[in-house]
Amino acid sequence: MSEALEAIRTGYSFPAGTAIVLGSAIEADAPVPEVPVALPLAMLNRHGLVAGATGTGKTVTLQVLAQALSNAGVPVFAADMKGDLSGMATAGEPSEKLLARTEANGQAWEAKASPVEFYALGGEGTGIPLRATVTSFGPLLLSKVLDLNETQESVLGLLFHYADSAGLALLDLADLRAVLTFLDSDEGKEDLRAIGGVSSASVGVILRKIANLEAQGADVFFGEPEFDIADLLRTAEDGRGIVSMLELPAVQDRPALFSTFLMWLLAELFENLPEVGDPEKPKLVFFFDEAHLLFDGASKAFLDSVAQTVRLIRSKGVGIFFVTQSPSDVPDEVLAQLGARIQHQLRAHTPKDAKALRATVQTFPTSPYDLEELISTLGTGEAIVTVIDPDGSPTPVAPTRVYAPTSTMGPTDAAAMEAAVKESDRWAVYGEPIDRESAREILTARLERASEDAAASAETENAEAPADSANRVPLPESAGRSEAPTGSRGRSRGRKERSVIEQVVTSSAFKQFTRTAAREIARGIFGTGRRRR
Repeated sequence: MSEALEAIRTGYSFPAGTAIVLGSAIEADAPVPEVPVALPLAMLNRHGLVAGATGTGKTVTLQVLAQALSNAGVPVFAADMKGDLSGMATAGEPSEKLLARTEANGQAWEAKASPVEFYALGGEGTGIPLRATVTSFGPLLLSKVLDLNETQESVLGLLFHYADSAGLALLDLADLRAVLTFLDSDEGKEDLRAIGGVSSASVGVILRKIANLEAQGADVFFGEPEFDIADLLRTAEDGRGIVSMLELPAVQDRPALFSTFLMWLLAELFENLPEVGDPEKPKLVFFFDEAHLLFDGASKAFLDSVAQTVRLIRSKGVGIFFVTQSPSDVPDEVLAQLGARIQHQLRAHTPKDAKALRATVQTFPTSPYDLEELISTLGTGEAIVTVIDPDGSPTPVAPTRVYAPTSTMGPTDAAAMEAAVKESDRWAVYGEPIDRESAREILTARLERASEDAAASAETENAEAPADSANRVPLPESAGRSEAPTGSRGRSRGRKERSVIEQVVTSSAFKQFTRTAAREIARGIFGTGRRRR
């Protein structure tokens, strides 16, 4: 055994039951089953990174890690971008090629599925609907979704403050739109000035952004019943951790939405979970697949929020793994906090690729390997690994052949997924949306009352005019014809025409029409012409 291999064996020798095995060390392009490469459970709340070019095995590595964590009794949350991870719910199929690889790698492979709970954002796709209210989402994360600039983001923050102070519950996008529309109306101008003189132009921009988001179908993601993050921390009857899988193929064209929704889950975990310090194993491990989508075009405030969440959530016993193509996809302030590194092949076909490769090599501990050459020549399913050991020191850099998952490497049958969703006890909790009274209904009623008051006021004024006319002494018709100049006939006809209008205005039919029109106009403004289910 070479000196480098001996260092790996020593560095990854953890007591049984305290670590999950990722694979076997590689020497001379062949796996060495006697030298397993493992990740200590106690250090997985120090977070990690799985990186590599497309097609190098990142998704399989994620599947192996999630399955090993579940087997160790650790709940897992994973976003399934392409639908491939859904195969964790189905036992794998043995093949000659698969068994030859697992035997050479020293893996005692046995087909076995994991306990999986499928979720979908707002029910868009196959899964239990996963929703959040606009209020709990907050102005910072919602600004990321709406792609607002800093000025518009501050305006949205003021609007949230106004809604909270006025007791206006923001449950869905219709509620937020109702608040914005009300403040931009004549009835709400005074309230708008009271919260800092927010310009109507900014309100208009935010309204248009919300309309664009709704056009993409995002309105189904906001509302009630709101997801309880405690449901992510469950274990199955056999003690294995439940894998909560968010199915996302239907929303791949809305990366800002789902990445921000995942950040909302992390924020909820941080706010609601108690401090646990350094537990023997994490309470939950969170996988961010396609992590570059989380950071693309993000504002500084949002990046600061991510960095702070990653830094502080460790004390809650939650680990986060970012899965992406290149370490450069992750901001430095976040990358510096990731204790585990699993680096698949990086290609250096362009000067930019070569520069990224050199930058990646510099982030690894010193090792006897030529990492720049090694990383660029790794095979599919092979990776360079280093983690933080229980003493807080980095383990030796270990070329590793990753184990094969015992579940299916590919999608689970759609019918089987649908059946699993409907049979879940979580479906009874989250399956049907709830539409209780909130900002939309409150403001619609307020505007209707204002419209009815205005109509009643106009009715009173119009009712007084005929009374005055009744007290006048009419001129004899003959006097009018003989004494009045030619132009007086036009004025006389005008009085008769106004008298007809007054009769119409004061009629019961017209009053009923006015009240009905006022209500319909108000409903049209807030989109409540028909109740949204």
